[in-house]
Amino acid sequence: MDGQEHSRLKDFRQLKKEIRGSKEYLIVGIDIAKDRHHAFFGAATGKTLLKRLVFENTHEGFDTLLIQTEAVKLQHGLTKTVFGLEPTADYHKPLGEFLIQGNHRVVLVSGVGVKRNRELLDGRWDKHDTKDSANVADLISQGKCLFYDHPPLPIRELRALVSLKRRLKKQEHGVKTRIRNHLLAQYFPELDRSYGQSESDGLSIVRWCLNPSVLAAMDYEHFARLVAPHTRSLAQQERLRSIWRKARESIGCEAGEALAFEATVMVEELQRIREPIHATEQKIEEICLQFPEYRYLLTIPGFGPDVSSKVLAAIGNPVRFTTGAQVLKMAGFDLSANRSGKSSDAATPVLSKKGKADLRYALYQAALIASIRNKHFIVYYTNKLRGREKEKGIKTKMRVKLAAKLLIIAWTLMKKKEAFNPEYRTIE
Repeated sequence: MDGQEHSRLKDFRQLKKEIRGSKEYLIVGIDIAKDRHHAFFGAATGKTLLKRLVFENTHEGFDTLLIQTEAVKLQHGLTKTVFGLEPTADYHKPLGEFLIQGNHRVVLVSGVGVKRNRELLDGRWDKHDTKDSANVADLISQGKCLFYDHPPLPIRELRALVSLKRRLKKQEHGVKTRIRNHLLAQYFPELDRSYGQSESDGLSIVRWCLNPSVLAAMDYEHFARLVAPHTRSLAQQERLRSIWRKARESIGCEAGEALAFEATVMVEELQRIREPIHATEQKIEEICLQFPEYRYLLTIPGFGPDVSSKVLAAIGNPVRFTTGAQVLKMAGFDLSANRSGKSSDAATPVLSKKGKADLRYALYQAALIASIRNKHFIVYYTNKLRGREKEKGIKTKMRVKLAAKLLIIAWTLMKKKEAFNPEYRTIE
């Protein structure tokens, strides 16, 4: 954690304690847009100092904001300033970085909080830019704001690459699904049953001879050389021979030249997507190796390069979390329940799922591996199941609990800069 980030975090915690009713703070609420931002200047006591300032999303516009801020602060005898932004896509990031690099206090307000607070201002749900900037300032005056996480550049790059990989994987999954649920299901449904056993052979068949009538007209040796030109194992030969026989009795639809063209396009698109995925994974690992915490994460059972990189990117600076509950809330592993009235005692808490879904999924996969391959976690998981084996969905619930525990372990190891040690009382 660099000195500036530590200072900003300490200053934010102090801000949360003293902002309510303070006579020292100038609050600048900013409604973010793509080209022009709207700012509202107010005091923490609720007084409006300047209702509206519109400035461009340029360096000149940012300078205008700072000049006006200094003027308002001097006119009203205020000594401290805090800028509040509502995150809108990525449009807020240039302004946020500009202000942070200028050593200004910057905080975020939740989009959900802005929506719910809008009606409380005047009892109406009316929405416009000037009102939204005042809404942002009102939330900050109540201390309802969030720390603007702006870690060092390598962590920001890692987060960007993890996000890029997620988008590329979605594209890959989309093409794979279209191949199986559109091409195979329509023209060669018998192939789908053995497609998952060897995707490379399946893609070769889709690429070169998906039409069952064309495949059936080939002799087996020609078909096998076309699909798998290199050395073939006995299991692979048996699988290919079975597919070749099924082609003669396939119930697939009649196909023409368009099928061969579409199949070629789909396979080539899938291969084209996988190249940048592989390059992105290499770049992610290259950045991760700059952090000693990455090697500690790899020592946790179930944590491979993919899970470790996602955890490292999500947590970033472990010191910014003061309790494990904050870490769980970041991932959406915190429990919530609707407790009201006579049924409040019987309410069953469930996961809030308000955090990072991609991180939760990765941690669940790590918990699944750890619960079946690591002896220490097998014992932990078995003890959690004891006496509740017949409950519906209990295995999944306990693995979710284990996933949350793995996240806490990862956060702890990152803070202490230690490798995983099963002898510690971390998995009891």
